[in-house]
Amino acid sequence: MADDINFCPRCGHGLEQRQLYGALRPVCPSCGRIHFFDPKVAVGVLIQDAGRLLLIKRGNDPERGKWSVPAGFVDAGEDPARAAEREALEETGLQVRVTGLLDVYARARVTEGADILIVYHAQVAGGQLTPGDDAEAVAYFDLHDLPELAFESTSQIVARWRTQLAGEA
Repeated sequence: MADDINFCPRCGHGLEQRQLYGALRPVCPSCGRIHFFDPKVAVGVLIQDAGRLLLIKRGNDPERGKWSVPAGFVDAGEDPARAAEREALEETGLQVRVTGLLDVYARARVTEGADILIVYHAQVAGGQLTPGDDAEAVAYFDLHDLPELAFESTSQIVARWRTQLAGEA
């Protein structure tokens, strides 16, 4: 990651790599600014109806054609719960209300994806089910009739959902 930035965002001078605060970091020898790489944060929503899970079919890479929970990136300054509601509306046409936290997933950055994924429970509050944004399709699925899932995080979310359903039985 140290190669991701070559010039100082403050003064434009070329950066040097220095060992600081336990890691190799880009530092400006001119103005002294240290560049810290911030994590990319995404949110997802787990929406259920009559024991079925709402999934979207991805219309873009990565994992195009596979299914995941509605999800997307949090904008700077945006409340993560509101970002989850926004993403649900953009991808499913449904207005939802976040009702609780399912889990937080963290991983080392290996692709252009999220470093931290915050997944919320949500309830439908309005709207009409229709695919939008980067969703090719949107549908509810029964526990034993799931399509091919995108991402390891989606599999982990579905596993948590299964465990919760088993606890309710």
